[in-house]
Amino acid sequence: MNLRPRRREEPEITLTPLIDVVFLMLIFFMVSATFLNEADMELTLPEASLDPGQRAYSPIELTINAEGDYFVNGNALANQQAETVERALNQALADNPEAPVIIRADGRTPHQSLVTALDAAGRADISSLSIATVPEDE
Repeated sequence: MNLRPRRREEPEITLTPLIDVVFLMLIFFMVSATFLNEADMELTLPEASLDPGQRAYSPIELTINAEGDYFVNGNALANQQAETVERALNQALADNPEAPVIIRADGRTPHQSLVTALDAAGRADISSLSIATVPEDE
């Protein structure tokens, strides 16, 4: 008979099956969860045709030369006062109330002349205004 003392084996806990179960639960919850997007708002957008159509009016040109003189559609104004510019813009808009206004100012135009033109356009309730430029030489 063998009377050697028996060695006791230390109990082991294998974590591999536990990790497998956790991953399976994670995959189950990820697949079965419904994700709500709270930031989405339901909108009914207006419809429009893709064709922009033809516009029946031409733009109104407000030209300022290097001396600060104003011209509306090629016609010189009597003086450089804001009220005169506003009155001329209102007269031009009387014929075409939806016409855009393009300001064409010389590069050497005094800053005050351009500010006066923008102020007059604002008081004339112009809804579409742009300033003409040319591309910079490379």
